[in-house]
Amino acid sequence: MRGAGRAVRARLRDRIAASDPGLLRLTAGLRTVGAIALTLAVLSLLQTDVHLLVAGAMAAMVATFAIREKQLGAQAVTLALGLPVALASVSLGAVLNTRLVVGDAFFVVLIFCAVYGRRFGDRGTALGLIGFQVYFLSLFVGATVGTLPELCGAMTLAFCSSALMRFAVVPATPTGVLLRLRLAFRARLAQLVAAQLELLDAPAAEMDKALEALRDGTARLHETAMMIQGRLEEGTPDESAARLVQRRIADAEIAAERLGLLLLTARTAERADTLTLHLPGAPAPSVAGPEMPDEAGATLRRDLRALHALVLRAGSGDTGTGLAHVRNRLLGYRDEENLPPASAAVQDVFRGIGESARAVLGLRIALDGPQDESDDTPATARSREELDAEDAAIDGGGEEAAQEEQTGLRRPTTRAAVQVAVGSALAIVGGELLSTQRWYWAVLTCWIVFLNTASTGEILVKGYRRLLGTVFGVVAGIVLAGLVGKHTWTAFALVLVLIFAMFYSAPLSYTLMSFFVTAMLGLLYTLLHTYSLDVLVLRIEETALGAACGVVAAALVLPVQTDRRTNELLGTVLERLAEVTEAAVGQLSGGPADELLDKARDLDQSLADLRAATQPLIHPVTPLRTRRNTARYVVALLETCAYHARTLAATAELLPTHPSIAADPRLRGAAGRTVRNIETIAARVADEQAGAQVETGPSIASLLGSDGTPRYGRITDRVLRHLERLDEAVVGLARPLDVPVAAPKG
Repeated sequence: MRGAGRAVRARLRDRIAASDPGLLRLTAGLRTVGAIALTLAVLSLLQTDVHLLVAGAMAAMVATFAIREKQLGAQAVTLALGLPVALASVSLGAVLNTRLVVGDAFFVVLIFCAVYGRRFGDRGTALGLIGFQVYFLSLFVGATVGTLPELCGAMTLAFCSSALMRFAVVPATPTGVLLRLRLAFRARLAQLVAAQLELLDAPAAEMDKALEALRDGTARLHETAMMIQGRLEEGTPDESAARLVQRRIADAEIAAERLGLLLLTARTAERADTLTLHLPGAPAPSVAGPEMPDEAGATLRRDLRALHALVLRAGSGDTGTGLAHVRNRLLGYRDEENLPPASAAVQDVFRGIGESARAVLGLRIALDGPQDESDDTPATARSREELDAEDAAIDGGGEEAAQEEQTGLRRPTTRAAVQVAVGSALAIVGGELLSTQRWYWAVLTCWIVFLNTASTGEILVKGYRRLLGTVFGVVAGIVLAGLVGKHTWTAFALVLVLIFAMFYSAPLSYTLMSFFVTAMLGLLYTLLHTYSLDVLVLRIEETALGAACGVVAAALVLPVQTDRRTNELLGTVLERLAEVTEAAVGQLSGGPADELLDKARDLDQSLADLRAATQPLIHPVTPLRTRRNTARYVVALLETCAYHARTLAATAELLPTHPSIAADPRLRGAAGRTVRNIETIAARVADEQAGAQVETGPSIASLLGSDGTPRYGRITDRVLRHLERLDEAVVGLARPLDVPVAAPKG
């Protein structure tokens, strides 16, 4: 029974880790709710007025969620600076809220400064957010000069409560966050292997469903890998350790994605295209048969289950003879003589399982350190030697290239500050026409729709989502206010629940977050004895007005059109893709070593930025269906290109240590066409008048020469396949991007 209980707890822990990588959402929710609860507890002991309770709760929330630095020391400095900013802001709000013109003008200036402060990094963003939100708080609770001493005391208490929760009760050190992210990666890797097992057994009628689960698992694994990349420098003791973890995470991700492709190929009538894994809604290839052959299928099921168990136990400190036996068997598939009799496609799957087991072994060593080697087979010992040689070759180095900084109104923070100031001025005028008492809701919405957005389309979609969440939140607020009535502490308890839900759901759905915010505000109005149906309806009107003002300002004042924004990011992705491809091919051709994993990480980040920027183009409310499908197709093709480029980079870094991979000088010339095509497409995206054409011609394999030299004598088949798939995907980008393609030369 005790063992069963441990197994249940382990499964629950893995499920939570996979759904909330690093427990970042859970930590944010608990920390914020804890700070608010502590503030309310102390204020209630002091028997303060309900207005101070509301002010203290809102201040504790702001003081907690505004701080975003990763290092605890930097967080402490920002929190300490935030308190005087908050006290100054609430004081100015109390003095100016009765002076219509001066107060409104100051609010616009404050908004401009708060947004402009983003150019100074996380600290500038946090202090600007605190200044704006606390000024809004002073308007919400009706602060006056007479109540300032009590309000300042509540603010100070709120900041102290936030500090206590952040640094003592719910601490989140960079090392701890990175450790939890590693566990999340392991859990999501196990989920992806489980999805691959389902794909193996899926009947023909359910292949699309199984493929969608495989896509989702692949994307979630990549998301966690990117989160880990962003935390490596702060969460590891030195640069060498960071690079080791980076390498092992990249190996595991590539091996898992490749295994999924090989499985899909084995189940279908033709070789699976990598694009199938990256294009949402793409139909599954036709199934070759109802199921795998009995003997081969049974062996594959057994070994995929074994790989799943191996992944779950990697990094958990679990050791034992059973685990060693499973690991040794799977690693044996890296040797041709150990492959079971089956078709070529099925044998490729067994090879993929062997490579995945090697990646899991490397991940385990990176997380747990050296392992017991007493039960190693020759195949396992050889894998360890390869990993040890790779680890020894990893060193620090490479300085970040200085990025060209834009100046004046071209700087994004300056442009956004001007836009928000204009939009807020419009929201103030329109909001006061709707209500002289609660006009600030329109300003708040205008402010929020500009957060983390960079184009008119993004602002439009965010405004739509906020309005939708607000409408449903008003309905929930009406219901909750009717149920709670005048039960103050019941209302505060529900407020805490809604705040936790708001922070936990924020990264998942902006509409859902807006719903929880509005429902919470309905309860706060009840506590302030200002609740009425008219007030909540007015909230919808002010929200719609604020969103409209934000869109108008974004469209008319220094506008950044969605197409222009996506084209800029698309150009960046293509530049990064060309850099990674050229550097990887250069190293595979015998050139000097380069910081390939860093370049691959930059490619992944630029692709993530592009994916986020295309959301307005692929949103369901977008009326242009053709453009929506084109955007999805282009992003999927780029993800396919990035996968092949990442794999080439990882393979190139194996050159100094892997005995079966050697440099082949012929590769540089053979892959030159691919790099030129990427550069041609990038030039066309930057300038529609560019006249260069994408080249086509013989396959990469045929370009390696026909002089009698063995085609694959000095490079692996895998390298060649990735080069060919990358070349095909790059040529495939030409059509949706309207880049002319030259006819093959006869």
